[in-house]
Amino acid sequence: MTKLSEPFRLKGLELNNRIVMAPMCQYSVDAEDGTPNEWHYVHYVSRAVGGTGLIIMEMTNVEPDGRITNRCLGLWDDEQIPAYARIVRDSQRYGARMGIQIAHAGRKATDAVEPVSSSAIPVEPTGWKTPRELTPAEVQDKVALFREAARRAVEAGFDTIELHGAHGYLIHQFHSPSLNHRTDEYGEDRMRFGCEVIRAVREVMPKDMPLIMRFSATEYIDGGYELDYGLEIARRYKEAGVDIFHVSSGGEAPPNGSRQPGNYPGYQVPMARAVREATGVPVIAVGMLDEPELAQSVVARGDAELAAIGRAMLRNPYWAVDALRKMDGVRAEQPAYKRGYPAE
Repeated sequence: MTKLSEPFRLKGLELNNRIVMAPMCQYSVDAEDGTPNEWHYVHYVSRAVGGTGLIIMEMTNVEPDGRITNRCLGLWDDEQIPAYARIVRDSQRYGARMGIQIAHAGRKATDAVEPVSSSAIPVEPTGWKTPRELTPAEVQDKVALFREAARRAVEAGFDTIELHGAHGYLIHQFHSPSLNHRTDEYGEDRMRFGCEVIRAVREVMPKDMPLIMRFSATEYIDGGYELDYGLEIARRYKEAGVDIFHVSSGGEAPPNGSRQPGNYPGYQVPMARAVREATGVPVIAVGMLDEPELAQSVVARGDAELAAIGRAMLRNPYWAVDALRKMDGVRAEQPAYKRGYPAE
């Protein structure tokens, strides 16, 4: 039976435990230039002190107009590298390994003057800007932006890279039949863009660095794709070079139709297991795994190799220390904090 406290290794990535901090946007008021600031430094390093095995930094965008808001992070300029490197270096000092989620918001770039997408389909309900459909040449430009952002992430010292292909952002907008109505090669093969991004990013990654893809295994809009199509997405992206899938769902639009997402602990875990079984690659389960007992059961049953914690880790930077102590009797607190924990 696998425990949360057991190490995990894939290629050159070695984690002290099976706990992942899920990427969560901070919308910092001081991040208008896209560069992480003192808030981000404290936020991430404190979770490293708190015993987290793998920290995945929030959605970090490949160009200014690719951000959800102008308070989101980006990695489109070499001058941004040192700020990331500082966070990576000091988080690694405390035993965590660092990943970064690279993305483009596409039609969900709320502060862009003219958002772009696979097709000129606005987000529902009304009130969102109608995006402009990218030309094939512009699609290639976006692929190049992903490649360059990944190069900068490698230079900053990250241990792994995650591509954001979930929650209705640009990669998702291309592989979703509901959001991609193109008639060119990127419509005939809706997963082509995602595969091109994967291959481009792999070109600048060390061979022993695993590539993670977060994707929505199913959609919730009426007429949206279901798990069988999600598994085909996973198979294609595995062939292109993905090593780990971070399995989420939905996010393509506010669900106001007949299909609704679950709202209970572990509701996405069966999808993670299905992706694991269909692809044979490790998966990260995510979605309301707030209780240590549930996170432990996910890895113990073999539903996933890793358990990602989101909002619970916003509430408690030391969630991992507490969970490892509670579930496995493992002492993972830093030496300066040992007196805060009862003696065995």
